[in-house]
Amino acid sequence: MRNRPVRMARWSARHPWSAIIGWFVFVVLCLGAGIATGTEEATTKDFWVGEAGHAESMATEGGLQRRPTEHVLISSKSGPLDTEAAGTAVRELTDRMTRLPEVDSVAAPVRSRDGSTLRVTVVLKGAELEGRKNVVPLLEQTAKVAAGHPALVVEETGSPAISKGVNDQRDDDLALSERITLPVTLVILLIVFGSVVMAGVPLLLALSSIAAAVGLSMLASHVLPDAGVGTNMILLIGLAVGVDYTLFYLKREREERARAEGRLGPEALVELAAATAGRAIVVSGLAVIVSTATLYLATDVIFSSLATGTILVVAVAVASSLTVLPALLVKIGHRADRRADRRADRRAAEGDARRVGSGEPDRTKPVKPVKPVKEAKATKPENGKVFAALLRPARRRPATTLCVSVLLMLGLAAPVLGMKLIDPGKDTFSRDIPAMQVYDRLTAKFPELLVKHEVVTRSAPDRAPQVRQALLELGRRAQGDPLFARNAEPTVRTSADGRISVLELAVPYPAPSHRAIESLDHLRQVYLPATVGTTAGVETAVSGDVARGQDYVAHESGKLPLVIGLLLLLTSVMTVWAFRSVVIALITVLLNVLSAASALGVLVLVFQGTWAENLLDFTSLGAIASRVPLFLFVILFGLSMDYQVFVVSRIKEAMDDGMPARAAVLEGIGRSAKVVTSAAMVMVTVFAAFVFLHLTEMKQMGLCLAVAVLLDAVVIRLMILPSILLLLGERAWWPRRPAPTPAPTPAPAPVSAPASGPGIASAPAPETSVARGRSVRSPRNVV
Repeated sequence: MRNRPVRMARWSARHPWSAIIGWFVFVVLCLGAGIATGTEEATTKDFWVGEAGHAESMATEGGLQRRPTEHVLISSKSGPLDTEAAGTAVRELTDRMTRLPEVDSVAAPVRSRDGSTLRVTVVLKGAELEGRKNVVPLLEQTAKVAAGHPALVVEETGSPAISKGVNDQRDDDLALSERITLPVTLVILLIVFGSVVMAGVPLLLALSSIAAAVGLSMLASHVLPDAGVGTNMILLIGLAVGVDYTLFYLKREREERARAEGRLGPEALVELAAATAGRAIVVSGLAVIVSTATLYLATDVIFSSLATGTILVVAVAVASSLTVLPALLVKIGHRADRRADRRADRRAAEGDARRVGSGEPDRTKPVKPVKPVKEAKATKPENGKVFAALLRPARRRPATTLCVSVLLMLGLAAPVLGMKLIDPGKDTFSRDIPAMQVYDRLTAKFPELLVKHEVVTRSAPDRAPQVRQALLELGRRAQGDPLFARNAEPTVRTSADGRISVLELAVPYPAPSHRAIESLDHLRQVYLPATVGTTAGVETAVSGDVARGQDYVAHESGKLPLVIGLLLLLTSVMTVWAFRSVVIALITVLLNVLSAASALGVLVLVFQGTWAENLLDFTSLGAIASRVPLFLFVILFGLSMDYQVFVVSRIKEAMDDGMPARAAVLEGIGRSAKVVTSAAMVMVTVFAAFVFLHLTEMKQMGLCLAVAVLLDAVVIRLMILPSILLLLGERAWWPRRPAPTPAPTPAPAPVSAPASGPGIASAPAPETSVARGRSVRSPRNVV
């Protein structure tokens, strides 16, 4: 693998059109194959975890599983409800719904306690998660009934309608984030490169990588079903790492171009860039992929979808940086060379014209060689006063800088100790969704529909009557508990073979609330053991809205040590492999943990309280969405490895060139500071755009990722990392032995310009890279 990036770059540089055309054919084939095969979406059983999942498995076995259900509310626009008009609307609605092929049954209307609202329940065919795809015809029929009865309010809600509304809102949000991030990213790249063409290359490759990854994810979904979040993660991570990898490669190619001072062609320059930035990109990409792959250990369909999307888009982004990017740089380089040649020819022609018009120039004075303006600008120091100021504390007082910076990061991480996790259900969705507004009115009029517990039993068929009596007794006991809805008569459903029975118990509290969770504990720990639990040979389990969330959080908490433990191990192994240093591996792991913990601390500080609700337009859940911390911890580890690899590789390169450890640290971090910070600004822009989305989980992810990248690029890479390495010196690279210092190379003799007359001064040859202790013609690996 050591020389593979160079070989790939060499082939692409020598066959640029083949590489460019081949890449875009690959993108089209991936996207076309994905569209042709479609996406295999996760089914209800893919989400089963814990006791709730076991209960739903038993209910499905008896044909008593949850069905996709819609509720149509009929009320008066003003004044009391007109019973006759409402009855007419109910009959028309029932007639329309029963004729739809998507509808399984329509229940008789139910009046609310205050008599102001009628509710018609419609059960759809198919599994629970299929409802969101089949609900559109029902919504259309409800709208037609509403239009035919202008004096009434006829509106529909339910899990299928809410799911559809959430998906539509998410699509609109993603489109908004793209409209924000693409222009801002382009502006940042224009500032970095000062060229529209060079700024467009990272965006082009990032967007093409996203397109290819989307197609590949559709194919992968037939092996690992998609939970509906894979594409979101491809867009989120793809634009960030796609631009970053290309940016690192482009900046290194520009460095080599400036160092060569016109002596090397574009083909040789991309080989040199591949030998340094190319391999660093491969190591960084592998680090992100390996880190993200640990999410599969969570054995959760959502984490698997997130991991698959991230792995695919990172792999494709790395491939684009190693294949099509060198080809594009060669074509752009040749174009720039031709333009430079034409400008030189024009200047020569203008000089000849002036000499013809004014005679021969005065040759009694020496003519100084003219250095091209662009080359002079390119050889200026990489970083300006801002980065020098940021690095000054670590350079002058590393111990003090280290202590202050670490204390700052630990202070930001402190709120993590009070983190509370919650599985956000439909109660937490944005009220901008029309179906959610109707849902609030539904649960206000019919509170028994807010939350339901489902007690599922499995026994021999001859025990069915006994089990039924025990379940009814359980229901009567729950009726006397204020945690349960008293006016909702408990119902027991039994399968046709008598083996499976289901008891439904209503709870008048939102699923994430403390009261609802307490009712579940009472049911599982008190009422169930005292009733059905006393009957021999009966298997029991509890599911429902609350049980699903609680069991999901418990499932994730149980997997957390395994995922994080393997993550730390793999990160250490990869760092040792990349840099051959145990100490660097230990530093990497500690800094990654510190960066991730600080970002999660900010997340808790912002979203677990209420002070930032108006600022960021969200309603606090008093907790963090249960999927967010584990996913972010893993992703942040991978993204932190990005900067660690690029910065440390520059330090190692300087040490391999014979620099002492202290000088190598200052040189490596100083030369990489601007490009790392520019890349971080792109990532921060992409992630921060998700704060403007409606879904609270996406807001939490966007803010945490943006804060983490900013802290990592500024505090970790410019203050803590250089301070540690300066304090440790050569010990940081144990067990690596210092490279022998190369013997000083004498400067080449000046080359005299051909004299065409008296007074012509000899121009010294430009400083070569050999004089700096490095050959410009021999690509060498850095990492």
